[in-house]
Amino acid sequence: MDQPTVGILHPGSMGAAVAACAATNAAAVLWCETGRSAASAARAARFGLTPVSALPELLDRSDIVISLCPPAAAEDLASDVAEHAFTGLYVEANAINPERVRRIAELLEPSATVVDGGVVGSPPVGGKTPTLYLSGPAAAAERIEVLFGGTAVRTAVLGTEVGKASALKLSYASFQKTSRVLVALAVGMAREYGVDQELIEVASRRTDSYLSEPQYVAKTAARAWRWGPELEEAADALAAAGLPPEMLRAAASTLARWNDAKDDGKLTLTDALDRLAQP
Repeated sequence: MDQPTVGILHPGSMGAAVAACAATNAAAVLWCETGRSAASAARAARFGLTPVSALPELLDRSDIVISLCPPAAAEDLASDVAEHAFTGLYVEANAINPERVRRIAELLEPSATVVDGGVVGSPPVGGKTPTLYLSGPAAAAERIEVLFGGTAVRTAVLGTEVGKASALKLSYASFQKTSRVLVALAVGMAREYGVDQELIEVASRRTDSYLSEPQYVAKTAARAWRWGPELEEAADALAAAGLPPEMLRAAASTLARWNDAKDDGKLTLTDALDRLAQP
C-alpha cells in the first residue's frame, strides 16, 4: 500500500505528537497555518510537520485527515471540511459524545469515509504509549492501524459501529478526570480543617483504582441510603470552607436513585446499573 499523505487538524500537544507518529508511515503530514498561534507553529516544526497555507490545500493533498482539537470545536471544524467536499478518510478523534460523532459522520458522508477514534493515555512522547481506539468501516480502520503500525500510538478496533470508540473514551475520561477533581476537593477540604497530611496518610494505605472493582457498585447501591446524606454533609463542609460543593451534591443525587436498595445484600452489578438508569 502506498504511503498516504496525512493532514492533522490541529497540532495541539496531543495532535502534534500523534501526527509525528503517523509520519513514520506517511509520505507527509500536513498542518494548516491559517489562524494558528506562534506556539502551534513552533510545536508543529518541532515534530516535523509540513505547513500549508490554507485548509483547502490540506484537504486536496491529504488522503487521511485526523481531527484532534478542543471538543467544542469538533463539529465546526468538520463543517469546514464538509464545505470543501473532502473525499478521503476522516478520523474524528476528539473527546466528544457518540451522538456528535454520528452527526459529523452524516455531515461528511458519503463523499468522505469517517472513522470514530478515541485516544486514551498521554501524548506519545517520552516513552508514553497511548491507545487510539477505532470504530467504523473495517477497511478504513485497518488503514489507520497500518498508519500507526510500529509507532508509540497503539491501535485497537472496537467494531464497525461509529460511536463506540468515543463512548469508550468518554466512559474512561468520566472516571479518570472526575476522580482528579474529587481528589482536589477532598484535599482542599482537609486542608481548610487542618487535617490534609492525615488524609494523605490514610489514602496512602490504599492504592487500588475503584474503576478496576466494578463489582463494588452493587455494595455502593446497597449503602446509598447512608452515603448520600453523608455526601450532602461533605458538600456543606466544602461550602463552609469556600470550596465548590456542586460535584458532591450531584453524587448524592445519583446515590438517591438507589435509596430503595437499602442494605440489599443480594443486589448484583446488573441490578444496580439497571436501577441507576431509571430516574
